[in-house]
Amino acid sequence: MKYETRKKAFILLADGTIFYGKAVGNKEGSAFGEVCFNTGMTGYEEIFTDPSYHGQIMVATSAHIGNYGISHEEIESEGIKISGLVVRNFSYHYSRPAADGSLEEFLDKNNLLAISDVDTRALVIYIRENGAMNAVISTEVDNIQELKKQLADFPKMDGLELASKVSTTEPYFYGNENAKYKISALDLGIKKNILRRLAERDCYVKVFPYNSSFSDLKSFNPDGYFISNGPGDPQPLKGAIEVVKTILNKELPMFGICLGHQMLALANGISTYKMHNGHRGINHPVMNLLTGKGEITSQNHGFAINREEAEANPDIEITHIHLNDNTAAGIRMKNKPAFSVQYHPEASPGPHDASYLFDQFIDNIEKYKTQTV
Repeated sequence: MKYETRKKAFILLADGTIFYGKAVGNKEGSAFGEVCFNTGMTGYEEIFTDPSYHGQIMVATSAHIGNYGISHEEIESEGIKISGLVVRNFSYHYSRPAADGSLEEFLDKNNLLAISDVDTRALVIYIRENGAMNAVISTEVDNIQELKKQLADFPKMDGLELASKVSTTEPYFYGNENAKYKISALDLGIKKNILRRLAERDCYVKVFPYNSSFSDLKSFNPDGYFISNGPGDPQPLKGAIEVVKTILNKELPMFGICLGHQMLALANGISTYKMHNGHRGINHPVMNLLTGKGEITSQNHGFAINREEAEANPDIEITHIHLNDNTAAGIRMKNKPAFSVQYHPEASPGPHDASYLFDQFIDNIEKYKTQTV
């Protein structure tokens, strides 16, 4: 597509700030969401299809997006989950032989509005300094005042329950039914690569909707319980918190990732809060306090648990901290086989430094089996 034929577009932030650009492809209109940015240099396809990003307008800090196309093997859920996309340079042509098609085709198929030619460096600096906020991207350049009114009424992420928007509506199975271990997974917005990592460790997984009860999960007669990642504010998920409380009361093996990490904290009376910007990228440094080793991790979250409350809780041990801001990045129960991390050990995209956590989950299951024989 020639640059001259592309429509003018812009991103309007909730505080009235505007950054201008051009529309990607032929799609027109407006898209609302909370604006955030991801610092990963690769992995845009996995980011766009990660259910944890539901309701967010993604700003890519990498200067070129779309240059290696799309591969169906790298999709993390059924379709795109972000609300809109903002980039510096959009690549209409791709060069990876293994790609199944272009990013433009993928966006069109998923009816996603995207804009390019935005000064994303200036935009990211502005968001970083002023905090995450709602925004709208649009090609309606003559309708800015009306969009400002609509943006003012758009729901804020703080207090917003979104797991119901991305969770499965019916239970389903993943892996080999003859596997050694059976896992019940509560789907708050689960990524496919989490299921792949469990299946690689000889697990047969039954995935349950976000509003399932403990009795539902128990009906699979699992060896362990998994609480998934997901979007939105963790505090409204009262049902999931009660499920985790029951798992803890029965002292069953449990592993939580991201939103699942926050569920474990809330189940122990540890509060959560909305961060100024959150952590989103594939190069976040984490310190494992148990081993003294550093890890480079993949992260995507806008909420965090209260570290001071976690440190004061006699039943909780902080196992990992984020080295950029010292937030709690991992916790475990001192006397129960339950633990969680705020980041994504399954990666996709990202490094595999933390994949050992899935092995730790299996080790906990084996120890539990030994103790209960």
